[in-house]
Amino acid sequence: MEDKTNSQVKPGYWLAASGTLFAVLVIVLGAFTRLVDAGLGCPDWPGCYGHILWPMDEAEVAAANAAFPEAPVEHDKTWPEQVHRLLATSLGLFCIAFVGMAYRQRHKGLNAPIKLSFVLLAMVIVQGMFGRWTVTLNLWPQVVTAHLIGGFTTLSLLWLLTLRLQNRRWQMAPHAFAEIQRLKPLLCVAMSLVIVQILLGGWTSTNYAALACPDLPTCQGRWWPNMDFAKGFNFAQDIGPNYLGGLMENSARTAIHFSHRIGAIVVTLVVFYLVYRLLKIKQKSSSQWAIMLAFVLLLQISLGLSNVYWSLPLPVAVAHNAVGAMLLLTFVGLCHRFYTSHTVQAV
Repeated sequence: MEDKTNSQVKPGYWLAASGTLFAVLVIVLGAFTRLVDAGLGCPDWPGCYGHILWPMDEAEVAAANAAFPEAPVEHDKTWPEQVHRLLATSLGLFCIAFVGMAYRQRHKGLNAPIKLSFVLLAMVIVQGMFGRWTVTLNLWPQVVTAHLIGGFTTLSLLWLLTLRLQNRRWQMAPHAFAEIQRLKPLLCVAMSLVIVQILLGGWTSTNYAALACPDLPTCQGRWWPNMDFAKGFNFAQDIGPNYLGGLMENSARTAIHFSHRIGAIVVTLVVFYLVYRLLKIKQKSSSQWAIMLAFVLLLQISLGLSNVYWSLPLPVAVAHNAVGAMLLLTFVGLCHRFYTSHTVQAV
């Protein structure tokens, strides 16, 4: 018997799908802002030099420079920072709409994901606070990394909401359903490793360690370079005056970068084993997800290698962040399919 996927889209699906795409835009612009060193493009919060947008004409720039002499206006950095803030704030409007829609549906006696909607709204509010602390604490790596992870979490929750409202479930033959149940622990391990790898990627970026190993496959011409893991992963480091450009020594940055490389190898091995097991089920839907997972992972690996080979070109670095988000969303989708699948008997 071939597997089937049933579908009856619930109200709010298209709004959730639009919110997910909007969150992808916010994350991509956030990556761009970080990579062009525009995280402190606006030294105040929530405005930008006291403006809703940013200083534009000569008089406004002069006034802004007088008010913030330690942070003169740089137009190539003010607009990415403030546009990112405004888009992130707009994302909150989607979340408010989700809460209102879910509450209205519950009031009518319909089943609606009201808890997930409230969690999303709370997450966006927390993200706003992290955005503020990113500026007020001058790019403290712990806060910037938490802000990045919060963005990925928000995107994942939006995608989960979209999947729940899409209301698709795998209907699988008994032998395929049994194999899916056996694969659940492997799926959880693989997804956990991907999350850890994203954390390592965020820590690499926020500590400016992306180019600590400028060569491949060795690092600084050695298979085991000089590294200081204690300093590289000292999460209790003090809040410094300004972390723009990073404050760590090269040995600490090398430890971070090298750990991210090792993590990539581990993730690749585990995920491709998961892909192999999914393909062995020989069901159309699980095979499609396996192929998609393999494609996204290969693309991410290619972008990571390109970052090193071409010394972190901006388009490639931004794409590496975006595809990392896509890899996480693929796992969220797989988890949803795994845990909502059910078996049907052949007729």
